[in-house]
Amino acid sequence: MTHAKKRWSYCTGERGRNRVRAFEHPLTGSLFLEFADDGRRKRIALRHRDRSIATGKADELAVALRRGDLPQEVAAPTLTTLFDNYVREVTPQKAGSTQGHDRWAARLFLEFLGPSRKAATLNRRDWDGFIRWRRIRGDGRKGKAKQRPVRNRIIESDLKFLCAALNWGMAAGLLERNPLRGMPWPREEAPSRPILTHEQYLALLGKARSVSPLFELALVLAHETGHRIGSIRLLKWSDVDRQRGVIRWRAENDKIGYEHETILTQEALAALEKARTDRPAIGDAWLLPAPEDPQQPCSRHLMRDWWQRAEELAEIEHEPGLGWHALRRKFATELKQVPLKDLCQLGGWKEPQTVLKCYQKADEATMREALASRRQLHAAGQSTQ
Repeated sequence: MTHAKKRWSYCTGERGRNRVRAFEHPLTGSLFLEFADDGRRKRIALRHRDRSIATGKADELAVALRRGDLPQEVAAPTLTTLFDNYVREVTPQKAGSTQGHDRWAARLFLEFLGPSRKAATLNRRDWDGFIRWRRIRGDGRKGKAKQRPVRNRIIESDLKFLCAALNWGMAAGLLERNPLRGMPWPREEAPSRPILTHEQYLALLGKARSVSPLFELALVLAHETGHRIGSIRLLKWSDVDRQRGVIRWRAENDKIGYEHETILTQEALAALEKARTDRPAIGDAWLLPAPEDPQQPCSRHLMRDWWQRAEELAEIEHEPGLGWHALRRKFATELKQVPLKDLCQLGGWKEPQTVLKCYQKADEATMREALASRRQLHAAGQSTQ
């Protein structure tokens, strides 16, 4: 019978008062400090494997606990401390739009829960309370959306930021556990995912130049590439390779950080040539520069306002969800016969299940065509008998 090798540990201080244990994790070999804070056991990752340094840190912490002066780096973190660290260390690795959401969500939680709230004390009442408060507070974006009621999907996105920060706090040794793990997400009962019809697209295209030549270009690119308007508005002329007929989508401008190239259709190339003739530009100039400041790209608020203006001019009745993303659903549905691997590459999806669940829609024409093909197959089989 073999026994597991005993791992190194070092204890200092008085039991029940300022006891501190430095120890080596039995599986990973990483070093930790363990002590009691307000009657609760707390564990801190040291992020190194030097036993002599760990011993010194344990002694320092024991002295501090004896004085009742818990060092800031090992004290139970407040939400302000947790969010500041997360936004500084993790958020910069995300796409631009997600970085903005991280900072916005952090402000929301600090507003609702308070900056001095201890992260480890969050509970189900806080979770449910935030959901109710967020619905009442409404949309905080500029323009027409301000103070509009928010859907569960937006609230879920805010809560996912909070859980990501708490999970990171565990990995960083700031928290022992995620106190909100397993909480129920606020799900949409029946999410509205309308698809823009081709007739509606042509009607918008007919009025697009009256709204703005930039809106016309954005509309064609969204229709021909199937990509998010958030990625389209951040394109630069250096991303367009007219000789090869491809366009590059940068990871930093993509919601899911997916860098890839897609083929440009003749319609997209023609729209780009027209835009280049209207406004000669090369290199790192924006494809869709902001009208008031060409050094900046068009804002998402302006894109939303342009869409709504075009709907009015084209006399299209607005319905919830019928916006830029409806073009992305149109793209996925019209190309449903294409192998999923190719469709994901064309539209910038990483996961095929996302396409099937959120973007493609069953339609009568495709179903009739499938049944007709089946009948032809049966007829061919009978004729050979």
